[in-house]
Amino acid sequence: MAEASSTTTTSDGPGEEAVLDRMLTRLALTQDTQLEKVLSKLLPLAISRLGSSHHPTRLKVMEILTHINKRVKDQVSIKLPLIDLLKLYQSPDAVPMVRNFAIVYIEMAFERSTVEEKCELVPSLMLGISTLPAQHQDMVLRMAVKGMEKFATSHHTNFPASSYSFVHSPSDCALFVEFCLQTLLYQTPSTTPLQGAMAPPAGLSLEQVTRVTGKKALKGDALATCKLGILNVLAELELAADLVYPLFLVSSADNNERVSKRGDELLKRKANGANLEDMMLIKRLFAIYQGTTSPGGTAQGRVAPAGPTLKTRLMAIFLHSVAAANAFPSTLQCVFDCIYGTGTTVRLKQAGMEFAVWIFKHASDEQLKPMAPIILASLIKLLDGSDVNDPDASSRQVRAFTYQAIGQLAQRAPHLFSGSTDMAVRMFGAIRTESDSVKPTVQEALSSLAAAYKGCSAAVAKEVEALLLENAAAVEAESRFCSILWATHLYPSSHAPSRYLCMLGAADSKLDIREMAQQGLTVSTNENQVSDPKQAYPSLESMMGYICERQPGVLAQALLGERVMLFPPKAYMAMIKFLKQCYKREQNTATVGDNDTLSTSEEIKEFESSLRGVAPIDAFQSLLEHAMAFDGSSELQALASTGLLVLAAANPEKFSQVYCNRLPWLKQFIGHIDATTREAMARLLGIVTAALSPLQAATLLEELLSTFSGSQKGRFEDLHGAVCATGYVLAECMISKSRVPEHLLLTAIAALFEEMNSGNTTLAGSAAEAIGHAGLRVPLPLPAGDLTSVLALTAEKSIKRLASLLASKEVKLVQKAVLAFGHLCFGNRNTELSETALTALFTLSRSKAEDVLFSIGEALAFIWGGVSITADKILKSAYVSLSASSNFLTGDAPASGGDVEMSDAGNSSDDSQCDLAREKIIRKLFDELLFSSRKEERCAGSVWLLSIVSYCGRQTRVQQMLPQIQEAFSHLLGEQNELTQEMASRGMSIVYELGDAATKDELVMALVGNLTGTAKKKRAVKLTEDSEVFEDGAIGETPGGGSIGTYKELCNIANEMGQPDLIYKFMDLANYQTSLNSRRGAAFGFSRIAKQAGDALKPHLRTLVPKLFRYQYDPNKRIQDAMGHIWKSLVAEPKKTVDEYFDDIMEDLLVQAGSRLWRSRESACLALADLLQGRRFSEVGKYLERLWIMAFRAIDDIKETVRLAGNSLSKSVSSVSLRLSDTTLTAEADARATLAIVLPFLLTKGILSTVADVRHLSINTIMKLVKGAGNSVRPQMPDLVGCMLESLSSLEDQRLNYAELHAERVGISTEKLENIRIAVAKDSPMWDTLDLCVRHVDAPTLEILIPRLVQLIRSGVGLNTRVGVAKFISMLAQHVGVEMRPHSATLLKVLFPAVQTEHSAAARRAFAAACGTVAKYSGENQVRKLILDAISLYDSSGNQDLHLASALVLKELSRHANELFKGNLTVVLPLAFVAKFDEEKDISSIFEEIWEDNISSTSVALGLYMPEIVARLKEGIGSSSWPQKKKCAQAVSEVAKVAGDSTAPYVQDLLAGLLAELPGRLWEGKEAVLEAIGNLCEGCSKAISPHANKGSTAGLGPDSVIAAVSAACSRKKSSFRNAAFACLEQVLKAFKDQDVYEQVGSLIVDACKQPPVRKQAIPADEGTSDKAIETKETSAVPYEKALACLAASISAASPSTISMHGESITSALVTTLSTGHTWQVKQSALSAVDVLLKKLHEDGPSGVSNPSTESITWLEMLALPLLDCISTIKIVQVHVAALEQLEQLVETANLGQGLTKTLGQTVEGRLLELQQAEKNAAAKALISHILNMLRDHSISQMQE
Repeated sequence: MAEASSTTTTSDGPGEEAVLDRMLTRLALTQDTQLEKVLSKLLPLAISRLGSSHHPTRLKVMEILTHINKRVKDQVSIKLPLIDLLKLYQSPDAVPMVRNFAIVYIEMAFERSTVEEKCELVPSLMLGISTLPAQHQDMVLRMAVKGMEKFATSHHTNFPASSYSFVHSPSDCALFVEFCLQTLLYQTPSTTPLQGAMAPPAGLSLEQVTRVTGKKALKGDALATCKLGILNVLAELELAADLVYPLFLVSSADNNERVSKRGDELLKRKANGANLEDMMLIKRLFAIYQGTTSPGGTAQGRVAPAGPTLKTRLMAIFLHSVAAANAFPSTLQCVFDCIYGTGTTVRLKQAGMEFAVWIFKHASDEQLKPMAPIILASLIKLLDGSDVNDPDASSRQVRAFTYQAIGQLAQRAPHLFSGSTDMAVRMFGAIRTESDSVKPTVQEALSSLAAAYKGCSAAVAKEVEALLLENAAAVEAESRFCSILWATHLYPSSHAPSRYLCMLGAADSKLDIREMAQQGLTVSTNENQVSDPKQAYPSLESMMGYICERQPGVLAQALLGERVMLFPPKAYMAMIKFLKQCYKREQNTATVGDNDTLSTSEEIKEFESSLRGVAPIDAFQSLLEHAMAFDGSSELQALASTGLLVLAAANPEKFSQVYCNRLPWLKQFIGHIDATTREAMARLLGIVTAALSPLQAATLLEELLSTFSGSQKGRFEDLHGAVCATGYVLAECMISKSRVPEHLLLTAIAALFEEMNSGNTTLAGSAAEAIGHAGLRVPLPLPAGDLTSVLALTAEKSIKRLASLLASKEVKLVQKAVLAFGHLCFGNRNTELSETALTALFTLSRSKAEDVLFSIGEALAFIWGGVSITADKILKSAYVSLSASSNFLTGDAPASGGDVEMSDAGNSSDDSQCDLAREKIIRKLFDELLFSSRKEERCAGSVWLLSIVSYCGRQTRVQQMLPQIQEAFSHLLGEQNELTQEMASRGMSIVYELGDAATKDELVMALVGNLTGTAKKKRAVKLTEDSEVFEDGAIGETPGGGSIGTYKELCNIANEMGQPDLIYKFMDLANYQTSLNSRRGAAFGFSRIAKQAGDALKPHLRTLVPKLFRYQYDPNKRIQDAMGHIWKSLVAEPKKTVDEYFDDIMEDLLVQAGSRLWRSRESACLALADLLQGRRFSEVGKYLERLWIMAFRAIDDIKETVRLAGNSLSKSVSSVSLRLSDTTLTAEADARATLAIVLPFLLTKGILSTVADVRHLSINTIMKLVKGAGNSVRPQMPDLVGCMLESLSSLEDQRLNYAELHAERVGISTEKLENIRIAVAKDSPMWDTLDLCVRHVDAPTLEILIPRLVQLIRSGVGLNTRVGVAKFISMLAQHVGVEMRPHSATLLKVLFPAVQTEHSAAARRAFAAACGTVAKYSGENQVRKLILDAISLYDSSGNQDLHLASALVLKELSRHANELFKGNLTVVLPLAFVAKFDEEKDISSIFEEIWEDNISSTSVALGLYMPEIVARLKEGIGSSSWPQKKKCAQAVSEVAKVAGDSTAPYVQDLLAGLLAELPGRLWEGKEAVLEAIGNLCEGCSKAISPHANKGSTAGLGPDSVIAAVSAACSRKKSSFRNAAFACLEQVLKAFKDQDVYEQVGSLIVDACKQPPVRKQAIPADEGTSDKAIETKETSAVPYEKALACLAASISAASPSTISMHGESITSALVTTLSTGHTWQVKQSALSAVDVLLKKLHEDGPSGVSNPSTESITWLEMLALPLLDCISTIKIVQVHVAALEQLEQLVETANLGQGLTKTLGQTVEGRLLELQQAEKNAAAKALISHILNMLRDHSISQMQE
């Protein structure tokens, strides 16, 4: 009726009103206790009536609601019908008024609900919230947030995310997230002290605060709990990261530590995928930061900005978002707020500055343009408004960020700075005044600011120059650095003033400044183009002009002995070096005919006046002269002197004319301490000699001779300078003999020859060099003659004396002597001189000094003729040697030009003289040296031949010999000596350049043959006994430490070992080494030839490329480098070439990876590892298996380096395989093909390998393959799963097996160790792979996978394998679900027997779990059959293992297939109830768990399943199995205890079975039968009483039970008799209304009267048997239990029975109280005494009769034993109990005649004695009371 009325809005108005009135009356009469029940129906009905159109009805409803409000307002315990109200509210037919009232009462009901109820209601509340009115939305949202508090405490794993379906509605979700954000922003509000107005929390408006809090403000822990609930729910809902990111961010800045910690955690874990470049997200974050920024709106609606903590967190986020930098104008507002905002902090200022820097870096030009000037002005204002000297570190950091921001802004908006130097002046000033912590930032900002002034106006540039000059001289190193930095970066290298600053900076004391200055003075060669003045040297004129402007003293003439330096030495050196480069560039420009200057015409005009008409070169020369001042360093003077030499060499005539009158100035440096300076000045003197008059020349020569030819020698430097100068002067004088007297020339020559005998090798060498210089142009004017000539010096003697220097050990001396020979022979083509010189030079063919060999090569080139160098070049420039003047030996320059001789070289037309010398050189080289058996001679021959080819290559004779030269060089390519090899390779390239087309083709073929190993056989070299076959140490040492390298030593070793044929193996090894060296040597030559050969090599590329690719990875670093040079020369596009010849390279590498040579194997593996990177399946698919084979073979190689290379290859092959099998990176077809190749190989060859590294690699690769392959792995699933499962055992650490075998010896349980082994296996890659495999199994895969799993269940070996297959099946079933149904029968058929037969406990459990999991998806019949089989297994066998198997299967079925299991509870639970009393704890605990999991309570379950349980109990009690009898008896005890009277219908059957078991043989645990009888009688006494059995003839009564139990009490076994007495006590108490003393009294009394067994210590040597001791213990009577039975029988006995048997009872009690019994027995006896006395006392004062005299008599027997207990037993409880019984005894006796006089006196006397010694207060009080009673009774008798 209520429902009908609730759905009707229009009906009879008066009728409705009458009904509502009755409802109101009933409501008023309802008690508070019943109010909740009434309201549950009345309230929804009343509210629904508000929709009535009848006004009185609505008024009546309002009256009802008013009454309800009054009644429930203060009684919050009264709940309201929340669910019904919500249904009413959400009803589509509800009118607005109904909804308005409903929502109010919903809110009231919600507050009164439990936490769980609130939480469950949240999803329903939120459905369609976006369609509700705004006010209702707020109420619902508040309730929803309140309901989420349940999740605030901890993480809930059972969160019902699926029920929160409202999140799938965008509008509902957005509303919810918005409210959550406002709640998270909410903080406890504070009242402003001045205004007293409520200020909104940061980030909210007052309206939003009201929306969040409602009528009651949230505070403290309640607010924190609310926020935590929101956060945890948001974390579980898995919303989009961009959506929840602001919420978690706000929470991380909360004031509450728990909230902030949780928010921070979720921000990292759940929102780390948020896109910070999403402008919508950034705008939301800016809105949180700024609040309401637009004008207008009400004060209540204006949102306050975020708090400082949250602002700081937001700024940190903005600093990682480019989108934030482009969110103008929010960016500008945030920066200003951070810097100048109300309540800003130092941290916020720092963040604002950082954000400004970020904006300047990442804002777009459109965004930056409008705000850059504003931000710059604010930055300047901030700098001006803060104190430089502020000690606060935070303030200094803000200034640092400000400077950094300015620097960034300068890069993005240079136009703001380039108009004036104000900012530059400010920044240079700041770098001087700021603190040390800020200066680095200022310096960095200055560096950035420099770019802003590029391209500035001329006026600004001038101001900047002045500023830089000023700061270049500053004290602060930072200022100097920045000035040099600006000079370097702001101006082009052609800008003279900036280069001048760099020159000054080169002398700075700070290294970084010097380096920066050097950078400014260095112009890259390839960038130094005249057409680009920004990357060019300035003109010498502009540079010298500016230098002269800054230092006018440069133009003054240098004075003799000048000391003062115009510039610091280091600055001077930098200046000279830079000016020399300027001069060199101008000279080169002039050579090519380009007269354009390197500086602009304006610059030249600007500095032209500074030169005052002096030519730039002259100014430069003057500057160099001033650099020779004495205060300068020797390094500077050497640089200046060489500079003068460069200028003199360019125009010697002009130089000689200028300095012919300044000889003293030049001569002052002849004795300079620096050798370079001395030699430069000597050359300058030689140049000046050309302009001297004969007299001046003679005078100069004599002066020089006098310095070193006299008897008194001066300083070494003076001597050396004079000797050097003499050579150059003499060479100039000999051009025209008429200028200087001939005798003076001879004297000078003789003096030089004499100086060659000097003990100082430097002077001797310089003298030899001077002789060479003198004879360079013309033959020396020496008379002919032989050694016997009387003349002091002849030509022959001079040559012999020069030759004697070649024997010196000083390399430099020998070099100079050798070159002197060359110069003399070049100036004099005399045959005899050439013969003598060659003979002398050839004596050095075994020299090991490389410099000497190269010097001889130059000398031979001079003797050969055809060198393209002039005497003037040698004498009038900074010439050092031929090799230094050309690039033939060090670069790629062409061979020397045409067949020309020096113009001053005597009779050059007579070529026959040269031919003789040439022939001698050829014979020496080709017949002796190049093919010599000595490596030193071969090395010398290679150097000399290369020198001739290099310097004289275009000479006719050399051209004719090119084929022989090529053969010689080709032969030398295989030399071990690096120099020989390098010379041969370079010679090959030069020969290629010099040769014709045929020669070039032949040379290419020869080199290709060398590289590929197919070269033709080389010319044989005859070995002598001292021929070196191996380098020292190459093949070890002799036992005595000697070397093994020469042919003789190798022969000796072979003979000593008795293996003469070993020498052939040595030679084979040497030939192999030679072949390697030959390839390396060929590589050097090839790298040069390849650049020129071009198309000639293309036919050979298919052969060359694979070899070259592999040789780049050769173990020999030198071969690597050489082949690398070839590769770079030959291959212009390496990637394209490798792709083109990929198959050829791959085939070659795979073959070489299996080579017998370790070098080839190692290089092939490394090359393959590199080659495979990034390859597609179409390229490497056909090689994959071979690659894996080679990788595994290399990993197991005998050589360590090959194994390391194999590791690299294996990683590469693994990486390629993984990439190609990953379906996200490769097409699925290719992925399947890759897996079809790789997986079977790894499963069969990899995992089964005996090599540990191979197995490890295979397992890891397989796991990764499965992870990335996705569903492509399905075809290989059976083999993969089978292999992984078998590997769990086969790859287990064998130490675990060993430990299990010996576990018992060390006290470790086998089961524990098994668990450890399984845990280790589960952490293995194999298990991880299996876990991945499960995810990819589908129905078709199951069809092929199940048979393999069945096979493994039946035949799998190893603990881990068997456990693994069981667990895998469990995971598989959980994953595939119902798809497992078709295969469940097959699996259950093998799993259940596996549980039975498995010996391992862990494996048994795993198989049982698999049974349960599979059964979940099986049919009902299959599950029932499995359950029945398991029960039968338990019932049919006494094997504990089978019992355990049954228990495990049933337990897992209960866990996993509970729905199906519940249908079979009638057969399972009876077994579980009985079996939970099994002797085995493991079994009983499992069945107890099954029982507990499937019942609501034990009593209810027993009531439901009692027939089945009793049937099983009866069967079990009657079975032949003792354990079965025992546990059934225990089960009966449990039934009796729990079920109680409900067991009555079955008591007789159970009792009959139990009583039938009492007689007969005793068995272990038979005591349980007695316990069951006792509990059954105790719990169901009414069913056993005679009254219950009156109508039954077969019923068992108490007498039958007592008789059977009494009989059991007479059994001898101690434990059984104890149980029997305990049972008898229970029976007697159960039948307490029946006097059965006659049946049991004698038994009990006899038992109590038996004397106690005295335990005697039996010595070990007396030989008492264990059986005797057991017999004594067996015969002991359980006195405590017997006395308890006596007390129970006395309690039920009638007065007549007590009177009849009182004496025997008392006698038994006296016996047990006597000495010999323990205090526990006496305690029990006292309890029995208590019962007896109470029984007599109850009968005594009843008014019927007083205790008889006879009763008093046998009671008096107890007095003395009680006194003995009191006096002898010190245990307080016994002591006091004995006193209490004595008190009761005296009291009972006093009811009659009292104690006899004698006994009374005895008792009184004993008590008085005890009273004196008693310390216990309670005991003392009892004694006093007894004494008083005795005295009172005596007095009363006396009065009578």
